[in-house]
Amino acid sequence: MPAVHVAQINFLPVPAGLASADVFEQWPTLADVAEAVASAGTRVSVIQLATRPERVLRNGIDYRFVAVPGAARTRRLVEVLGEIRPDVLHLHSLGFAADAFALARHLPQLPIVIQDHADRPPRRWRRPWWRRWYGAAAGIAFTAADMAQPFTRAGLFAPRTRLFAIPESSSRFTPGECDRARGETGLRGDPCVLWVGHLNAGKDPLTVLDGVARAVQRLPGLQLWCVFGNAPLLDAVRQRIEHDPRLAGRVHLLGKVAHARIETLMRAADLFVAGSHAEGCGYALLEALACGVAPVATDIPAFRALTGDGRVGRLWPCGDAAQLAEALVDVAANRPSPAQVRAHFDATLSFAALGRRWADAYAQVLDDRQWRGG
Repeated sequence: MPAVHVAQINFLPVPAGLASADVFEQWPTLADVAEAVASAGTRVSVIQLATRPERVLRNGIDYRFVAVPGAARTRRLVEVLGEIRPDVLHLHSLGFAADAFALARHLPQLPIVIQDHADRPPRRWRRPWWRRWYGAAAGIAFTAADMAQPFTRAGLFAPRTRLFAIPESSSRFTPGECDRARGETGLRGDPCVLWVGHLNAGKDPLTVLDGVARAVQRLPGLQLWCVFGNAPLLDAVRQRIEHDPRLAGRVHLLGKVAHARIETLMRAADLFVAGSHAEGCGYALLEALACGVAPVATDIPAFRALTGDGRVGRLWPCGDAAQLAEALVDVAANRPSPAQVRAHFDATLSFAALGRRWADAYAQVLDDRQWRGG
């Protein structure tokens, strides 16, 4: 029996002048999702909107960079799909539901699965249009099932549309020798705690600092190391550290580092802490799990999905510094080994695990189409 053939479409166009090699470097999920799907034996073609046409064969996957003027977009994509002849369409982002609907009108027998990428429901006055557009989807995938609720409460999805819980992507990070990583990075602490995330209200670094301050009475060797990019709360964070003797000399602001360096930092850490109030997936947490680092993360849908409802590490309520302190103390004393954390990653979050989930999702929408006589 031939393998199921899926065509993945990314409607977000490549910036003008960006070569395909640079696209794979700057947009790693373009290849990561495709390769995860292919790992389960699914045949994958990728259509990427671009300013100039190009075709690339990479790791067994056929990438077609398609240049299409706005007015002719649907017609050109239908032509390319006619050449590819996939069994299923996998479209990236719920924000392109109108494109999904347009393709469905031309290719009504082709089931469409849309993958969420931290999308939000449309404004109330626009929902009648979006409800119609979402009706083109045979399936919709979120990192966690609960993340569909804002859409389902608004009645935006058709009753027949299947909902899937599949993490947004995976990670190529791996565990490594802790002592060597500490030698390379200078990280230390007992426990050595790592933060990777912007210093903004959504990531809530001030609550994390409060939780650390509360925990140090029982964890006097704790050291917190903070990697961050955007930092609108940097001044507030610095002031909080400087004015609290429990934090001064204990919290280290590393700033922005190269992505490859984060893997080494994670290998040096005992715990990974996150204070996010919402995430579409949580790539930093995903990478920490890939490195075998025990997480202490907020109890939000995406983090519940990534940690198996807290089966590895601990989840704590958003904004609750006291509960964070308890979680830090608990995990520091009872943390799973890097091998145990990595085993959880391999079983549920690896490329192979995601590939199996996607293969199952495609099979279900194909079965639905066959059952309906499509």
